[in-house]
Amino acid sequence: MKAMKRSTLATLINATLFSAVAGTSFSSLAVEEETAKKSNQLEVIQVTARKRVENAQEVPVAVSALQGDNLDAYSSAGMDIRFMNAKIPSLAIESSYGRTFPRFYVRGLGNTDFDLNASQPVSLVVDDIVQENAILKGFPVFDVERVEVLRGPQGTLFGRNTPAGLVKFDSVKPSQEFEGFSSVSYGTDSAVDFRGAVGGGLTDNLSARVSVLWQDKDNFIDNRAPGFEQDDVLGGYTDRAARIQFLYEKDDFSALLNYHVRNMDGTPIPFRANAIKSGTNDLVDDFDYKVVYHDAAAREKQAVDAEGMSLKLEYDFNDYTITSISGWESAEVSSRGDIDGGYGADFLGDYHGPGSIPFASESESVMPDHDQYTQELRLASNYDGDINFQTGLFYFDESVTIENYGYNTLAGGALNGYVNQQQDTKAWAVFGSVDYTVSDDLKLTAGLRYSDDEKDFEAVRKTISDDCLNNLMQCTTDITRTAEVSDDHVSWDISASYKLNDDVNLYARVANTFRAPSIQGRITFSDKITTADSETVTSYETGIKSDVLDGRGRVNASIYYFTMDDQQLTAVGGTANTTSLLNADKTTGYGFELDTEWVLTDELNATFNFSYNKTELKDDSITIPVPDRETLHITDTTVNGRAIIDGNSLPNAPEFISNLTLRYSKELADGNFYAYTDISYRSKVNFFLYEAVEFEGKPLTEVGVRAGYTWAQDDNEYEVALFARNLFDEQVAIGAIDFNNNTAMVNEERYVGAEFKVNFF
Repeated sequence: MKAMKRSTLATLINATLFSAVAGTSFSSLAVEEETAKKSNQLEVIQVTARKRVENAQEVPVAVSALQGDNLDAYSSAGMDIRFMNAKIPSLAIESSYGRTFPRFYVRGLGNTDFDLNASQPVSLVVDDIVQENAILKGFPVFDVERVEVLRGPQGTLFGRNTPAGLVKFDSVKPSQEFEGFSSVSYGTDSAVDFRGAVGGGLTDNLSARVSVLWQDKDNFIDNRAPGFEQDDVLGGYTDRAARIQFLYEKDDFSALLNYHVRNMDGTPIPFRANAIKSGTNDLVDDFDYKVVYHDAAAREKQAVDAEGMSLKLEYDFNDYTITSISGWESAEVSSRGDIDGGYGADFLGDYHGPGSIPFASESESVMPDHDQYTQELRLASNYDGDINFQTGLFYFDESVTIENYGYNTLAGGALNGYVNQQQDTKAWAVFGSVDYTVSDDLKLTAGLRYSDDEKDFEAVRKTISDDCLNNLMQCTTDITRTAEVSDDHVSWDISASYKLNDDVNLYARVANTFRAPSIQGRITFSDKITTADSETVTSYETGIKSDVLDGRGRVNASIYYFTMDDQQLTAVGGTANTTSLLNADKTTGYGFELDTEWVLTDELNATFNFSYNKTELKDDSITIPVPDRETLHITDTTVNGRAIIDGNSLPNAPEFISNLTLRYSKELADGNFYAYTDISYRSKVNFFLYEAVEFEGKPLTEVGVRAGYTWAQDDNEYEVALFARNLFDEQVAIGAIDFNNNTAMVNEERYVGAEFKVNFF
């Protein structure tokens, strides 16, 4: 299988928001969708947030179901999955790797750990398979049918590592109808984005669908470090992906086989030394997005090979459905970067910059071997009565090998450090959920899950010499560190949904779950590994889901409060290029979310969403090491070079997220003209556990526009469009490296492009 590792990509997601009214079956929902279209009402959106098809307006979970026209606009620039950032209430996404290692945050909960074995409290499920490793989470998503974002703990049905929530993608499935599409766009810096799919029936019972994606962008960032000047050395990538699916259906049995593959070659997100002006959180006055000053630019690279396969078997018999989902995922990654973001070093006299470079830092993280196997077996009832249930078993097995390299940049990138890490994880669970219809208006749900999780870890650091450079495992062992962690937990949730009238549903939910213990063994520049115990969360939320104005408006709102015990925190950087784990005694969070959608006129549609999320660490015993230099102004109380973080908000947790979209369409000649705009906003964020003036990320507002024309001809549908993302070219620091200088990562520049698309039937 590993020889087949080629590629998958990222296009993505985000569209209109919430749901509609009525039924729970595909057929009844389809009827309502057709009725809505004819009367220019909002579409019914069906979700599988509880592993069955339901109307999103009737599910007692804070869920955003994303599909429709907005998806094309959000993904216009061919970006990776990070373009979802701030497009959905309470959802933030960032990465210090670039396209390959997204970190998700929901309601302020996430993990800033950059090591390749890091776990996250937001789970990603793609086509029913959990994507545990962060590299898998970066697997591009294309030819998407629906995206669901479930906020709050999802530990009963979806299991481990979901205390913050879950992001769920469902690809377009094969069908007996012949259909497909092909699209190509061209934009800023010679970027090309090609996507296509074709599917249909092969026999009366067997259908197939093939989906492909190819994205390419030339290097466009120049290096101006003295002695290393080079044009167009960074910023480019070639990302290729494909998916093939076969669906067999006969009587009450179905089998869906999914194989997907990705290959990406490019460069990592560029680090920029001292790009943040000391004493402020502004970028320096002469900042130029297309220029860096790296003495290791020629060696910077990033490559990913990934593939996976799943088989979903489903059989309906009498009043029951039995489902089996088997999955295998595998990935390889290599990412090497100039971590200090500059050239030279202070001790070399005048040869250093831009600004102070205390010491050169160049490193590489490699995952040469990774395999994940999952198996779920589920039994669900289909009774006509007041009670229904589902129960099942789940098994997870993952093996990861990680290699971390350190280089002497001032010696031409000579290897001077090597660590080999091996982590094996095994987990299993048994779960069940019961739905009880008390009356036509009141429905109750209760769920329970028992999970057992264990990790074994070993890190071996080698002493590098010329004699063993060709076989690093034969180098002399410097130190060996091992760790084992395990835990079990009972997750549960109780929810109620009450139909106030035909258009308004109220719900309340209480849920508890955990994130399994973690291990951090990045000992390239330290001598110890650290572990973190399980974190547990209990969340309380209530909300309203309503359709108004005779189906031409939708207003959904929720409020929540959670307490988290023993939250797993990652102290990143500080005094060295390393990370360490710790547990906070308690963390609290609260907030509210508003999600609305409107048919303003027959030609104008709008969506507006807003969220407020407040998090606070409560542990006066925790202190973390912080840098000591005049260019950094730490606002926390420090004692002996360590900051007291009690009372701080969590890293990368904006208090406010908001998004507005407007779409105008009008019949014109033999086709349809449309114009679209979206505005997203996220408030300031702290980059680290401690607070500093320079490392408080400024608020970010990004504007997108798209205008196009569609028409039908010869049974095909055609579309031409012009678009722009980050229209006003707003640039702020979105991340930082703190241990060396005020190094910044900056959001992507304005992107302008054109697209042509054909849908064929």
